[in-house]
Amino acid sequence: MLAVVSMGNAQAQSEVEGSLKADFVSSYIWRGLNLGHVSLQPELSVGWKGLSLTAWGSVGLSGHKDDFREIDLTLSYETGRLSFGVIDYWTDEHDKRFFYFKKDSTGHAFEGFVSYDFGPVVASWQTFFAGNDYQESNNKRSYSSYFQLQAPFRLATCNWEATAGLVPWASDYYSTNGFSVTYLSLRATKDIKITDSFSLPLFAQLIANPRQSRHVFRSRFHT
Repeated sequence: MLAVVSMGNAQAQSEVEGSLKADFVSSYIWRGLNLGHVSLQPELSVGWKGLSLTAWGSVGLSGHKDDFREIDLTLSYETGRLSFGVIDYWTDEHDKRFFYFKKDSTGHAFEGFVSYDFGPVVASWQTFFAGNDYQESNNKRSYSSYFQLQAPFRLATCNWEATAGLVPWASDYYSTNGFSVTYLSLRATKDIKITDSFSLPLFAQLIANPRQSRHVFRSRFHT
């Protein structure tokens, strides 16, 4: 799933700007949930005066039966240290059709988010408000939510990031039955210089999910 936390220090663009990148990850971990094995994750975004539209995808490359396709579309706005927006998450686990929104079988889930950069810490809140997010016990909407704190810092020539995330109430989406800390992460990122004009960004990350008593180590590079 696409990360939604904005660091809040980018200047609003006076002209339309775009970016394109592709990540290769050794495992696909999202908010403490293990969603896949080796994956290719491309991203395309355009931005103008604080408004941005991003398309992000993930395709499993391991050939495992649990590999799936995902497309996330994000519309967001950033002003000063505040960011907010809406994300449409889609996977082909429930139905292969992208333009299919039937309540009980759609692959879409829609989430609103807001984040604020306090300086040393970025805080964000996300809540699903439509799509595939229902309690199995009574088929009522769960409004599954997630709260995250993210602290970036620099140490020993690397950029580091410590992250903690929690689910505030019961959610079948996150497989929780109440308040649960589902994500603890420490990540180090470093650009490896290949030539005078080209470097390869790499990261290594240690992830723990206290809710499931599980930890993961993963690595990534992107182009």
